[in-house]
Parts: sequence; C-alpha cells; structure tokens
Amino acid sequence: MARNGKTGDGHRNGAVKDRSQTHNPKTDQWVKRDTDTGRFMDVKQDGTPFKGVRKEKGG
Repeated sequence: MARNGKTGDGHRNGAVKDRSQTHNPKTDQWVKRDTDTGRFMDVKQDGTPFKGVRKEKGG
C-alpha cells in the first residue's frame, strides 16, 4: 500500500498500489477497483475521486 509521512500532515507520499478508479457516468460516482483481480471494491458516495488512487483511461 502507500507510504505515509509525518503524522498529521494530511497527505500520503506516493500512490496507492494495486488499485485504480473509474468513473461511473450512470450513477456519477467513482468506483475503486483491484488491479490484480479486476473486482470492484468500493464506491465513493460524494462524487469526488479517491485520493491517491490512479484513474483508469476512459474508452
């Protein structure tokens, strides 16, 4: 997973590994996906992307 810096600095150093995210236009929410298995893991309810997780290329 990602490395963390000083406690309380509010951000992470580096990206979260083995994860990606894609936007679901039907629900207008971001979905986190495991890149090893391809399974969907989590959905962000507020409509903003996950922090520190790379975005998939749209097609």
